[in-house]
Amino acid sequence: MRSYQDRFSRFTVREATTLLPFIQQALDGVSRNRAKAILSGGGVRVDKAIVKQFDYALRVGQTVEISRAKPKNELRSKFVRIVYEDSQIVVIEKAVGILSMATSQNSFCVKKVLDDYFHKTHQRARAHVVHRLDRETSGLLVYAKTMEAEHILEENWRDIVVDRRYVALVSGRMEQQSGTVESWLKDNKAYITYSSPTDNGGKFAVTHFKTLRADERFSLVELKLETGRKNQIRVHLQDLGHPVCGDRKYGDGADPIGRLALHAFRLCFYHPVTRELLRFETDVPKSFLSVFSKNEPQS
Repeated sequence: MRSYQDRFSRFTVREATTLLPFIQQALDGVSRNRAKAILSGGGVRVDKAIVKQFDYALRVGQTVEISRAKPKNELRSKFVRIVYEDSQIVVIEKAVGILSMATSQNSFCVKKVLDDYFHKTHQRARAHVVHRLDRETSGLLVYAKTMEAEHILEENWRDIVVDRRYVALVSGRMEQQSGTVESWLKDNKAYITYSSPTDNGGKFAVTHFKTLRADERFSLVELKLETGRKNQIRVHLQDLGHPVCGDRKYGDGADPIGRLALHAFRLCFYHPVTRELLRFETDVPKSFLSVFSKNEPQS
């Protein structure tokens, strides 16, 4: 049987960089595709935590372990991709079409996928939900693996999370390059969230936005949440007159890519146990960019 030391090569970070070029250099110029395959297969650990994010920032003095063989017990799911994992938390990228947690005992959801993965990899852990994304929203989520981490994240969420951003493809050309939407959000009896500029007994919500790209038909918009209310982004973009494309509930019928065009692309937070600042970011989905002409100038 091959030992852990036989399967992994250990390296020390000598200068600040990101993970993908570090792997290429450490493995004597291995191709980007091969380096990405090692990453996606869970074959890289940074300070003993599995990391799959190719642009993960490395600091001087950290230890990087790289496997020579693709692990057998990796998570294989078209709906869930592990970005980071340690003994206390797991950060994943969720695809469209899966719930963050079950709404009934038999519902297929990210939590079930993760719990099955923990069981198959012989981990004494369960996935604890600390925040959510809608079924049709894709992007980054963190789950606690222990009761301790769950409790800390839930009790201190607003202090622990320092940056949480989304990107949305919206209908029409945004008039403003940037701005802020503030309103009170409240559900009616039909569970439709409506917005009021004055206190309506609901919850106060603040969304900052920045236009990244636009033409006469659509705009690509970055959104930063100051509060995390139900349907906040979708309702605030409706307030601006530029609803999220593919939004059947708050949209205007525009659906150029066949999905709700909302993606949680950045999540930065302090680790609930170690207090280390962790930063994760994913690319803008290619389908969001596909609606713009290659010759169309950016806004």
